[in-house]
Amino acid sequence: MNEHTLHTEAQDAGKRVDKYLSEQLDGLTRSAIQNLLEDGQVTLDGQPIKKNYKLTGGESFTVTLPEVRAVDLTPQNLPLDIVYEDDDIIVVNKARGMVVHPAAGNWDGTLVNALMFHCGSSLSGINGELRPGIVHRIDKDTSGLLVVAKNDLAHQGLAAQIAAHTAQREYEAIVCGTVREDEGTIDKPIGRSKTDRKKMAILPDGRQAVTHFAVMGRYRGYTHMAFRLETGRTHQIRVHMASVGHPIIGDPLYGPKKERFASLGGQCLHAGTLTLTHPRTGERMVFRAPRPAYFDEVLKRLGEEL
Repeated sequence: MNEHTLHTEAQDAGKRVDKYLSEQLDGLTRSAIQNLLEDGQVTLDGQPIKKNYKLTGGESFTVTLPEVRAVDLTPQNLPLDIVYEDDDIIVVNKARGMVVHPAAGNWDGTLVNALMFHCGSSLSGINGELRPGIVHRIDKDTSGLLVVAKNDLAHQGLAAQIAAHTAQREYEAIVCGTVREDEGTIDKPIGRSKTDRKKMAILPDGRQAVTHFAVMGRYRGYTHMAFRLETGRTHQIRVHMASVGHPIIGDPLYGPKKERFASLGGQCLHAGTLTLTHPRTGERMVFRAPRPAYFDEVLKRLGEEL
């Protein structure tokens, strides 16, 4: 069993424990956390607590995660663009179109399959049988940097950084329309859409989502933008930009169906910079990945039209 001790603070008072744990334990869904609560795997002073328990601030919880089951997946020799690797972590520049971890409809050809081939048994198992080593995700049709844990110590350290927002992820995208502000912040809660389970939406009862943005260039009807994530919700940048009327070009879920770049093959969104503290050495590290060729080709076409 893997045990985690979490200490709440004064500003956490009033939150439901399942919501608090979903913010702290990145990679676990709200339903998975509720299952842990129902199974008595979350305790306060040695006593199991209910999922509707409200924090008072200053508590110390013990969360017990079950042992990882054997991974019933096939290692596959797939192309990997490895930016950095040591005994604890591996940083990969994920290609657009590659799914990060297996799920219904994508049981092979994923980043996890490729990592299993490359790393063998040296991947952390905290996230369970289908997601060894995965600390955070990037959407299938988004390219860019992803850090993977090669042991449980690294996984715990990286997950804590992501929960505390000390690991920074910076993206570039091209969006529809002209964004007038040079920089700003979008702070809108995101949750699963009530009408389409494949989509996320801005919801009053969703999880807090904060995206900082800056304009890198303006073109005729389009804007090249940079983003820094303070939180890491599913489809966060895509949902936030669509909510302010500037969806990312090529986005099949949130973009206009008849926009000129709708056939791009996925959203023009790239995770170009990743900053983190090495979980063993404490060294602050910055990784960068160049924009993919299709992204630069779109910028070139837009620039020629000016």
